[in-house]
Amino acid sequence: MNNLFDIQQFQQFDNLELIAHEVVEGFITGLHRSPFHGFSVEFAEHRLYNTGESTKHIDWKLFARTDRLFVKQYEEETNLRCQIVIDTSSSMLFPYEKGKKAQMNKLAYSVYSAAALIYLLRKQRDAAGLTLFSEHVEFHSQARLSSVHAELLYGQLLRLLQADQNPLRKRTNAVDALHQIAESIHKRSLVIIFSDMIEQTDKTDQLFEALQHLRYNKHEVLLFHVTDHRQERNFEFQNRPYRFVDLETGEHIRFSPQDMKNNYQAAVKLYFEDLKVKCGQYHIDLAEADINEDFRHMLFSYLIKRKKLF
Repeated sequence: MNNLFDIQQFQQFDNLELIAHEVVEGFITGLHRSPFHGFSVEFAEHRLYNTGESTKHIDWKLFARTDRLFVKQYEEETNLRCQIVIDTSSSMLFPYEKGKKAQMNKLAYSVYSAAALIYLLRKQRDAAGLTLFSEHVEFHSQARLSSVHAELLYGQLLRLLQADQNPLRKRTNAVDALHQIAESIHKRSLVIIFSDMIEQTDKTDQLFEALQHLRYNKHEVLLFHVTDHRQERNFEFQNRPYRFVDLETGEHIRFSPQDMKNNYQAAVKLYFEDLKVKCGQYHIDLAEADINEDFRHMLFSYLIKRKKLF
């Protein structure tokens, strides 16, 4: 269950945990059949009791069923703390059609990706936190491992899939938001960011200074650059006039894409190459996230990063 068509079949249930389960379990099944089956994806809510330690946390109900002593694991026993950060500005609603709900836009892709990561993190006994930002931080939760906390995160993510919760002309202020996030995460964490990295060009240096703030505070950073490759990178439009609207400002312009395709693609290529160079300079892991692709590439990028940390 990794392709977008399957995701759309499950959308009717409004149950992100169910969707995340299907995405991750399908991914793991494929992973075990691949050369990369060595990745650890085992889940344990308990560990074996060690002779001599306190009996306070022994799960006696489980002992009654299994005749073996297991100890419940708690927040402080987590392997890794991961803070998932999602850009919720209006540019993330692309592709957007007025009056219609997009089957898969950049924000929806980020939401489903985050839900899958939360499920996989908990499967590996890693704690997950969530931060949503646009012009300011809209929601922030420290990383925790409990089931109740996971339900809270799924609820916040589900709201983002509801069209009336995502107004147009909501701008991005990633610089201030990332500085705030860097200060609010108290323990060394893996920070995973989903953003289309659409920021004012004169703020590019400030943006990377904010990302460097995360690195200075000893956090590892994995940046998923979320794009619609078909339209935003390849500029695949029919040969007719279009009205292009800036979802964050409302500004618009009308032109035929074929007249500007070559210049546009050259400018976009230069921008992305510069992005890769800067991420390399600041020791930030950059991964492309094309909303037209399935989630295997995203999950695999995460597992590679996690493997480097252990």
